[in-house]
Amino acid sequence: MDRINDNSKLLFYLLILFTVLFSTTVHSESSSKPTISILIDDIGYKFKEDTRALALPGPVAYAILPHGPHTEVMSKIAFKKGKDILLHLPMQAEVMDKNEFLGPGALTLNMTREEFFKTLNINIRAVPNLIGINNHMGSLLTQHPGHMQWLMDSIKNNGQFYVDSLTSDNSVAARLARENNVPYLTRDVFLDHKQGSKNVRTQFKELIKVAKRNGSALGIGHPHASTIQVLSELLQNVDQHGVKLVSIKTLLHKSASGKKYAQRTGTTSAGM
Repeated sequence: MDRINDNSKLLFYLLILFTVLFSTTVHSESSSKPTISILIDDIGYKFKEDTRALALPGPVAYAILPHGPHTEVMSKIAFKKGKDILLHLPMQAEVMDKNEFLGPGALTLNMTREEFFKTLNINIRAVPNLIGINNHMGSLLTQHPGHMQWLMDSIKNNGQFYVDSLTSDNSVAARLARENNVPYLTRDVFLDHKQGSKNVRTQFKELIKVAKRNGSALGIGHPHASTIQVLSELLQNVDQHGVKLVSIKTLLHKSASGKKYAQRTGTTSAGM
């Protein structure tokens, strides 16, 4: 009888040991798996396209323009779906002709500090439930340390984070964020700098490649029909690509305590 009890105890302990080892292995594999995040810009102006974008599977994040006709409703829908919401902050571009597409609420170089903060605060209040900010266009403004310092002051005071869309290779936003201890991420790949399903698939492969090389990667897209169609398909079974889709907040925490430099492997949008 004692021998039977001893054997039973041995089997019990072996079972516990196996369970612990198996759980540790699974957790290790899961935690070490390369991660990607997707951010969809330009939400707030086209109801049908925005609604389709908000239906993407998984923890996709959305950057919402401050004064679009559907800004408030899209923010509420995104929040209800548990999505991360950013303010897609209009900033002055290098190419003058592109500035006509900035829309209301744009931050420009000719603003005084008072004008800058007044406009910025109005924009922030226009997008309910935002947790972070990224730039809409801004290839000129993001190169100027003074204006980026003002922006980082606001973000730090509000407990937010910044995503540099890197519309200019000369952006100083990440440096200013780092110097001010503001959590930040930088864009790795634009998914649809050139529209069309073929290009989006190519860029998505690039995003995965960057993630596998660096451990994580951030892709930015827009609510174009081809972009949403391709992402709707690819994100359904994203694990098959050897990566894990995570929220932008999770990527922020994973990426060196929220401090991450882009590898500049995606296509930049000069002059945006």
